[in-house]
Amino acid sequence: MSKIIHIIKTVLSETDFFLLFMCIATSGYGILMVYSATLAEKDPSMVISRDARTMIIAVAAGIVCAIIISFIDYNFISKMFPVIGAVCVLLLVLTLFIGVGPAERPDAKTWLKLGSTGLFFQPSELMKVGFIITLSMHIELIGDRLTQFRHILLLGIHAAIPIGLVVLSGDMGSALVFLLIFIAIAFCAGVQLRYFAVGAAAVCAAAPAVWYFLFDSTQKERFLGLIYPELYSDIMYQQEQGLKALKNGGLTGCGLFNGILTQQPNAIPEAENDMIFTAIGEELGFVGCVLAITMLTAISLKMIHVGRRSKFGATSLMCYGIAAMIIGQMIINIGMCLKILPVIGITLPFFSAGGSSNLCIYIAVGLAMSIYRFDKDREVTNVRIAPIFSLQN
Repeated sequence: MSKIIHIIKTVLSETDFFLLFMCIATSGYGILMVYSATLAEKDPSMVISRDARTMIIAVAAGIVCAIIISFIDYNFISKMFPVIGAVCVLLLVLTLFIGVGPAERPDAKTWLKLGSTGLFFQPSELMKVGFIITLSMHIELIGDRLTQFRHILLLGIHAAIPIGLVVLSGDMGSALVFLLIFIAIAFCAGVQLRYFAVGAAAVCAAAPAVWYFLFDSTQKERFLGLIYPELYSDIMYQQEQGLKALKNGGLTGCGLFNGILTQQPNAIPEAENDMIFTAIGEELGFVGCVLAITMLTAISLKMIHVGRRSKFGATSLMCYGIAAMIIGQMIINIGMCLKILPVIGITLPFFSAGGSSNLCIYIAVGLAMSIYRFDKDREVTNVRIAPIFSLQN
């Protein structure tokens, strides 16, 4: 009996309850706002909308996944990085052939239909986690040779694979998130600033080609609408309505379930998804918005803290990558809602509706919890597997 009690105490002491509870609380906040944002559109015969129900199921499944993953030694997860990367890439490739897109953008084939279940999965969300793991391990294998140009080039090719695949599928928003994750991990790993300067110059040089050959007419209009809103009133309708909702909210909001625009069917397109921040602002005001940003920032800072205390470079980078993903998506999503940035289909982590995004963010949380658990009061162990997957000169 004493041994069982000791095991339970050990398990509890090694569990990052702060991170888990913060994520659950933030998801609870998000579910409440998605429920409110879809209240006016739900079928009268249903207690909650389909989006709210899907989010609840995804969050519940995600929490279970996070807890299970937290008990898997990150040494094993790290060694499995080639398999993780291959599976994620395979799923992205499948979307190019059998992927489906939303009714408003059938060309953006970013979803896989899961048989006859009526459910859909977005592989790019899982690829974000897989990319964080594989890129971190790639840098771990490079080690002291990170200053060499050919290894920086290999890292660039590594990043180009998921970015290229999501661009081909029509998901430019996810491509930007992958780029931000890559920059954050590379910077934290100590890549020299001159390489970032070269990369920035390359991006600027490629911008005209991206504009003319990769952006479709709608994507171009979303950028142009920020400069000439009077010329693109139709394309800017979503963001204009979102701004009105935020202004309606003022300091403390119109009250939960009482948003003037939020509670009108289709008054704000995608109010439960890309524009969920406007629902928060209208119903809970500036106070509610600050609370949402504070909760996401707290989760990100906790991720960074776990990374800083980790004994290994690769697992530290994984935590930094997760934090960069959350912060990057938060900035982009809120920028879209404030009409500072064009709408590019980026969700607000833990808040926006969507099964894939909510499930996969908890997979990332589980990884961070595993790093926290197996780094706690343990001796340093070398997890590099260079003898098997060598990147020797």
